[in-house]
Amino acid sequence: MGKTFEFISTDLQNWIEAQKVFFVATAPLTKSGHINVSPKGLDSFRMITPTLVAYQDLTGSGVETIAHVQENKRIVIMFCAFDGPPKIVRLYGSGEIILPGDEKFVEMSGYFPNRRGVRAYILVHINRIQDSCGYGVPLYDFKSDRDVLDKWTDAKNDDEVEAYQQLKNKVSIDGLRGL
Repeated sequence: MGKTFEFISTDLQNWIEAQKVFFVATAPLTKSGHINVSPKGLDSFRMITPTLVAYQDLTGSGVETIAHVQENKRIVIMFCAFDGPPKIVRLYGSGEIILPGDEKFVEMSGYFPNRRGVRAYILVHINRIQDSCGYGVPLYDFKSDRDVLDKWTDAKNDDEVEAYQQLKNKVSIDGLRGL
């Protein structure tokens, strides 16, 4: 049976940090809007405090998470054990978008690898932590991180990355404001 926690303990933090992938889920307020789930990796997740986490949001073809969090702040991050004992952990919370130009942006940059194409940092103020068994999650062997996104941004200058963001990240698929 799953357990709930008030904060992320050192043991749980160590387990989370050992995971190579996590998933971010958000949804708009409208019933007809699209629920979004995004896989993340590339050493882009950090524990700030036992009830505050953040991830580095990299330039991509959509902007659903940013749009949803700006609209309603609801967000959940899920980790699954793909090796070792089965386990799933969900971090429910209230999201905060930190964009370039925000006073917190430079501070947040210090927690993460220096990477071009960072369009935001997503902070999650955790209000519920829950684990579950993960018995149905398959076992996988981690080979390596992909380098495609870093190569893509490295092949562009700052103006080209910004132009791409303006083209692809201004509004969500449901018409909500993005970047």
